[in-house]
Amino acid sequence: MAEDKKTILSIRGMSKSFGRNRVLNHINLDVKEGSIMGLMGENGAGKSTMMKCLFGTYQKDEGTIILDGKEVNFSGPKDALENGIAMVHQELNQCLERSVVDNLFLGRYPTNAGLIDERRMKKEASDLFRKLGITVNLTQPMRNMSVSQRQMCEIAKAISYNSKIIVLDEPTSSLTAPEVAKLFSMMRKLRAEGISLVYISHKMDEIFDICDQVSVLRDGSLVMTKDCEDTNMNELISAMVGRSLDNRFPPVDNEPGDTMLSIQHLSTKYKPNLQDITFDVKKGEIFGLYGLVGAGRTELLETIFGIRTRAAGRVYYNGKLCNFNSPRDAMDHGFALITEERKANGLFLKGDLTFNTTIANLPQYKAGLSLSDDKMVRATAKELRIMHTKAMGPDDLITALSGGNQQKVIFGRWLERSPNVFMMDDPTRGIDVGAKYEIYELIIKMAKAGKTVIVVSSEMPEILGITNRIGVMSNGHLAGIVNTKETNQEELLKLSAKYL
Repeated sequence: MAEDKKTILSIRGMSKSFGRNRVLNHINLDVKEGSIMGLMGENGAGKSTMMKCLFGTYQKDEGTIILDGKEVNFSGPKDALENGIAMVHQELNQCLERSVVDNLFLGRYPTNAGLIDERRMKKEASDLFRKLGITVNLTQPMRNMSVSQRQMCEIAKAISYNSKIIVLDEPTSSLTAPEVAKLFSMMRKLRAEGISLVYISHKMDEIFDICDQVSVLRDGSLVMTKDCEDTNMNELISAMVGRSLDNRFPPVDNEPGDTMLSIQHLSTKYKPNLQDITFDVKKGEIFGLYGLVGAGRTELLETIFGIRTRAAGRVYYNGKLCNFNSPRDAMDHGFALITEERKANGLFLKGDLTFNTTIANLPQYKAGLSLSDDKMVRATAKELRIMHTKAMGPDDLITALSGGNQQKVIFGRWLERSPNVFMMDDPTRGIDVGAKYEIYELIIKMAKAGKTVIVVSSEMPEILGITNRIGVMSNGHLAGIVNTKETNQEELLKLSAKYL
């Protein structure tokens, strides 16, 4: 039991504000040695901020941190790493042009006679990945790897510091089920070796699977800490959102009409290449796309949207040929796309909320020949209200928001265009249970208004909970299409492995 173990980390009275916004309010938290502490809360509740204050990325305003019996106050991440605390961030910040080995040893290259010891680097990296059961080409650039592979490399890097405590911030958001199983096996091995882990996640089934204890933050305050065996999913949800949610998903009561979008024999040249994809989506339908990472789900949406080049095939909307050659062409025809990686290709990180909300629809905000700041600010304020985005106002920098609230801004941007076809690539990735429910309601509302919706999701319960039909991708092929009410997890998994 966790309570029989000594406390390795104790946080007392931690507070942090950004301007007028108080993000942490006198947090008290204990982490036991050789245990896994789950940390949950809505987007903007303060989870990542608390860990960044611990890690030295932010400086706390007040409070104390006691590590292994000694008070510490890290000046920055390097200081924290050297004292035994490592953190794997949700948004990966890696040198994509450099190799796996280079990324592993950044800032701490071993030397021999004044020169970088590349032989030692490769041996230590090879030994580490072998120990963790991870197969990876150590010399390839990070850019050539999938998001999930890069995530596993970042976790391996944190482990390589021989840390006493490792913080994992949404580490499974881009991992397949086998990769999650491998990660959990790795975490259990580390726990058995006496290493403590703080596991930040919105996935409650994972919290109960891997964690010994769970703590919940709400609006910057710690509202609950319990052993996982002494709580349940409903109690966690109530603690997170301050109210009970009777159902995880709202009722899918839209009524699809006639076929509006027709994809015929779509293929691409470049890997992972699509091969002869054909399917239809109806007006007012929520069409799900499921499959393992690398199956071609993202590539399919990007090809329809004009980002990727077709080798063959046609796209029809409302009976008219729409083989888009660019995203602008797709947008002009009423198509919208929420991308998988918001930080890499969904956000303008140096811009404020107004810029990020209005950038895709600038002609709408003209007053004469010039853009109207007043129109843009009012449009942004409207979308912040609709999406229940936690922000001080339209002039906040997008980087000041949590990942989930950033995702809400992207939703607001596309809603300003009133799209007819709304394609979403893992739209609830990194979003808390309360915000997910609001987005599900929004998706169903759009379908009931006659919009055509395609949703890619890596979460099996989600794809089964909010769709009318599901297309399953497998290694670039469309392995099958099933009616959501008539299928189950086993059938989806079998189809996803059909062409492997």
